[in-house]
Amino acid sequence: MMLKLKKKLPPNRTYEQILNHYLVEKSISDRLRKSNREQRQEILGSMYDELFSKVPDHSRLTRRNSEQLTAQANKEKLRLIKKFLNEDLIFVEFAPGDCRFVYEVAKYVKFAYGIDISDQRDSKENAPKNFQLIVYDGYNLNDVESNSIDILFSDQLIEHFHPEDTELHFKLVHRILKKGGKYVFRTPHRLSGPHDISAYFCDEAECFHLKEWTYSEIKALLKDLNYSDFLTRWRGSRIDVSLPYIYFGALEKILPIFPKKYIRKTAKRLIPSLYGVAIK
Repeated sequence: MMLKLKKKLPPNRTYEQILNHYLVEKSISDRLRKSNREQRQEILGSMYDELFSKVPDHSRLTRRNSEQLTAQANKEKLRLIKKFLNEDLIFVEFAPGDCRFVYEVAKYVKFAYGIDISDQRDSKENAPKNFQLIVYDGYNLNDVESNSIDILFSDQLIEHFHPEDTELHFKLVHRILKKGGKYVFRTPHRLSGPHDISAYFCDEAECFHLKEWTYSEIKALLKDLNYSDFLTRWRGSRIDVSLPYIYFGALEKILPIFPKKYIRKTAKRLIPSLYGVAIK
């Protein structure tokens, strides 16, 4: 099978590797999109094992094997969250992967949890004493008490949820957050997408990004779930500032008027990502 490329190949991967990655992810994501909740629970428990076994050149594996790349990624994420941390807080990271980032955060807080659908840690690494990993089925989180968490964080997570499950995720977050607690998250913005591997071949996300979101969609969802506030932020390579929702809402209304290729290029500059803080 040969598919036409829509963007340049990365310097460290061949066309065949990118195509294989795309086809493997699309096959798994097609199963997810068509599944009911019970079927999704089974798929979620094994999907990354299947992906990594069939795509050994996956960037996450490459980064995991590189101390330099891991350090760079962790430094970037720490810039997102450090301003919200202090030594009296209980912290949670959803989908911590190899947990190296949440290990780093544990240095700044009273206690840190990682919550994920599988244990992806390196067994040779020692976890901090003030850390616990909780493996759950993606839906039921009985190991964390209601109103017990000060700060939650996720990076590049929400886009992976089945559209039917995103509301459940934010309900779960709302339950375990303390009153006034914050959920800091970053997810790709739909107008500059797709952002998964399908970007090499498609104009819409077809792989593990089951839905890419806009600020207006997230704002409406949080309002329905009784969050008290949604603080919208803008982050570029060197800038991290709070901007009013009206900035993002206006762009999301104006940009879709233009042709898709212009929307994507402009959105990448004006809305680098969907980055915000949901407050209970």
